[in-house]
Parts: sequence; C-alpha cells; structure tokens
Amino acid sequence: MTHYIMARLQQRSLGRHGDSSYPDDAYLSYHDVRLTWGDIESLRDDWLTDNVISFWEEYLEHEYLMKSDRTNIILLRPSMSFMLLQTPDPRTVREALPDFSKTTHVFLPVNDCRNVLQAEGGTHWSLLLVSIVDEVAFHYDSLPPGNQEEAYQITRKLSILLNKPIRFVQLNDSPVQENGSDCGVFVCLNMRYLLLKRLLIATGKEKVSMSLAGKKVDASAGRREILKIIEGFRKEGVKRRSMSTSPAGRKSRSPPRIE
Repeated sequence: MTHYIMARLQQRSLGRHGDSSYPDDAYLSYHDVRLTWGDIESLRDDWLTDNVISFWEEYLEHEYLMKSDRTNIILLRPSMSFMLLQTPDPRTVREALPDFSKTTHVFLPVNDCRNVLQAEGGTHWSLLLVSIVDEVAFHYDSLPPGNQEEAYQITRKLSILLNKPIRFVQLNDSPVQENGSDCGVFVCLNMRYLLLKRLLIATGKEKVSMSLAGKKVDASAGRREILKIIEGFRKEGVKRRSMSTSPAGRKSRSPPRIE
C-alpha cells in the first residue's frame, strides 16, 4: 500500500507541471541520453540522477567540445566512473572505456555508492578532473571530505589503466554547498566552468590553475538553467517532429528527440 501511495503522490506531483506521466516515462531523447519525467523532477529540488549528469556531459560535448579543436578531453559518464571504482583490475574493462592514448584531461563524476547491484544508489556526488599530461588528479567536493576515498580509488585505477603514476590532490578550497541535495548541481556547474573557463581557453604555453578558490556557485540558478536548456531541446524536438514528412513520425508517442 505504501508503494502505491508513493506512486500516486509522484504522479500527482508531475501533474502539477501539466503532465500526468509516471516518473519512468520518457521526457526527452538527447543523442545517447534518454531523460525521464523522474529525472526532470530531480532537477527541481532533489539529488540529481545519473541521467541528468550524463545529459549535461552530452550537452557539453555536442555544444562545446565538438565545436573546438580540443577533442582530446573526455567527459566520462557516471556509469563508467562507477565501473572503474568497482572493478578490482581496471585492465579487464579496458574495452568498455574510451581510448585514452591521446587524451589530455578526463572529467569523472564520482558517486559514493558501493553496492554493485545499485548503480543509481549512493548519497553524494563530487567531481574528479584528471590531467593526464600533468599526471595529477584534482578532486572537487562540495561537502568535504565527502568522496575523497572513492575519488582516490578511481585515480589509482586510472593510473593502473594508463600505466603511469597520477598524484591525487584533494582541493579543500572548492565551493561548498549549503544543503544536502545540491552536490550534483555543483558537479555540473564546476565541470562546465573548468572546461570552458580554464581548459578550452588555455594556450598550452601557460600554467593553468585548477583551483576553484573563491568561486561562488548558485545552485538554484544552476537548476533553473539546466531545466531551461532541457526544455529548449524538448521544444525543438517537438517542432522537428511536427515538421516530419512522415505521418507516423508526426503521430509518434516516443519522446521528442535531438540527435
């Protein structure tokens, strides 16, 4: 009975926003990511799902990285970071991971979930930025020490995979959240800032600081911005479908799609 009541409450909550869909119903397909109504709800005032963070990485790749000549930066998805953390020997999953041979930097969302049967578990997100060229891993945690052990273990696994030493640095001057649910938003906003304001504008001749000391993060505004971006793509997907020459395409019940 409790599960039934919770499901009805979730459904009613979604209905406030003009739709009676269930949390698992599709909301938007954006390249390789399928967002659900539940993912959208998490963006309003809850702990961000893996899907939302995967969408954000997909968005940064298609809107920025692919338009830059710096294609040697990898944004690793949460599922791959989780796989690295859980695998005793990372070399056994090499084929499932990107080719790092020409990579300069890797961004990894870190989750404190330790249950291999529950990839969507955990209670905290943080961000790991590995500079392969400098052999240093920088850990940004909005509730320090937070995921320090998990980030260190991922760094160690990546070091084995790359067959080179990587020094782990816990950046204790990173922006700190004010509640218990904004960690994923901090990961998204810090990732964008480091990518766009540090790495993509670097000339290669200067020493780039990876510190975020003194930086302010407005998580509420960040949530609204990410939602606005998703809504924009959803409207564009609906528009493209309505302009489809195929009657089947115009009548499709699948979510709006951007690809």
